[in-house]
Amino acid sequence: MIAQWGKNEVAIGGILSLWLLLAMACTAGGPGATQGKEELAAYEDVRIKEFPLAVQCWTFRKFTFMETLEKVKELGIENIQAYPGQVLGLPGDHADAKFDHHMSADQIKAVKTQLERLGLRLVAYGVVNEENNKDALGGLFAFAKEMGIQIVVMEPAFDDFSLLDELANEYGLKIAIHNHAVPNKYARPETVLSHIKESSLRIGACADTGHWLRSGVVPADALRLLSGRIRDVHLKDLNDFGSKEAYDVPYGQGKAEIRAILAELTIQNYSGYLTIEYEKEEDALDPLPAIREGLEFIKSVTYYRGYQEILHSSDSRYNKHGWNHYGPGYFTLDTKTGILTAHGGTGLFWYRQKFRDFILELDFRVEKSSNNSGIFYRIPEVPVSDDYIYHSFEIQIDGASKDKHVTGAVYDAVAPTRDASKEPGTWNHYKITCRGANITIELNGETVVEWEMEPRGKIRDFAEEGYIGLQNHDDKSAVQFRNLYIREL
Repeated sequence: MIAQWGKNEVAIGGILSLWLLLAMACTAGGPGATQGKEELAAYEDVRIKEFPLAVQCWTFRKFTFMETLEKVKELGIENIQAYPGQVLGLPGDHADAKFDHHMSADQIKAVKTQLERLGLRLVAYGVVNEENNKDALGGLFAFAKEMGIQIVVMEPAFDDFSLLDELANEYGLKIAIHNHAVPNKYARPETVLSHIKESSLRIGACADTGHWLRSGVVPADALRLLSGRIRDVHLKDLNDFGSKEAYDVPYGQGKAEIRAILAELTIQNYSGYLTIEYEKEEDALDPLPAIREGLEFIKSVTYYRGYQEILHSSDSRYNKHGWNHYGPGYFTLDTKTGILTAHGGTGLFWYRQKFRDFILELDFRVEKSSNNSGIFYRIPEVPVSDDYIYHSFEIQIDGASKDKHVTGAVYDAVAPTRDASKEPGTWNHYKITCRGANITIELNGETVVEWEMEPRGKIRDFAEEGYIGLQNHDDKSAVQFRNLYIREL
């Protein structure tokens, strides 16, 4: 079974490599190098996750830094990315002071005080450059660490990133290489990749979608090329493609294909910020209406709004943090794709947090219809024996069984109203809504169970809240799971 899937992965890898070559060729094109209909159609099937937002202060370049903080607060966004050179807006002797990494101790204190007062976080800083020596870069990184900055956005004039890499690791910071439009050194994504590929994962790309558009680069293609190395995104939408005169428009109204961008970032499991940046000069004195309109578009295409991803990740690498295993067998995790595979059993891979009322969504697939697994919910106590199977319900995965033991059933309690599962080898999607005593199960978009829970079958009683768990059933059932999201109600 695993061997067969391995062959499939090789085939898929070949297809992706071809796709990548086509994407690279596309980025070298002019105004005609736009996203193909088939590529956009594929993105339409992606359930877009919710990304944390930040605001690049350049958006409010006509205002002081202190005024900008008030504007960001008004937007309801909690994270900011500062840039060097913005007037601070302090009174008295500091009237001409500007925000940069050479600020005095008093100026730094004033900035921190205002950030704390407004409940804002300074998460990134750039675009900033320094000479390639330890004193200059060390001073920059020391400032970033003192301010709580996580990401330094740069366009280094030098090509040797070894010292940059060394200091990024020493200070525990991330470096994001930004792309201004042609003829900028880093205008094309393949150039950025060539500079960072030998560095540690702390050094990646700052993907500026607006400057890619001006350079005739399709943003989603560029993101695909830089997969796994994106550390920040300056999200922009422009009215034209391949034109230096193109200007910003609200998200969804331009040529960037914002939904495709968000879908690609979701596929990559990008865990950084969507940094909002709006540069249209005519709107510089009041960019808020256009930004708000764009944010509404992002909300409209985001599927997992208000959800938490319970298979965690960092820098596009998944991990099992927060998960435990009880019983025989185990689950393996592909840290790049986030695919969990069950082995042996019968055991339980369970998450550390208890949930009462919730919506749980996940994908699963089987190679054969006879593969057996399930999703347990409201497990009342930490599993230390098999007793949990009598006190928590299981949503079944087993295409070879019937009635209340088949895929879509609440195991041994309620049969699904229809068979909505897909053929083996294909990903299925479960949406499980648990509210009070009511359970609603949707399989691939069809409601197959709606039931007021009661003790039935093997279930003697059930709790009002409990843990979530995935079952590994037996040696012949290497069922796979991915995209685990939950929203508390």
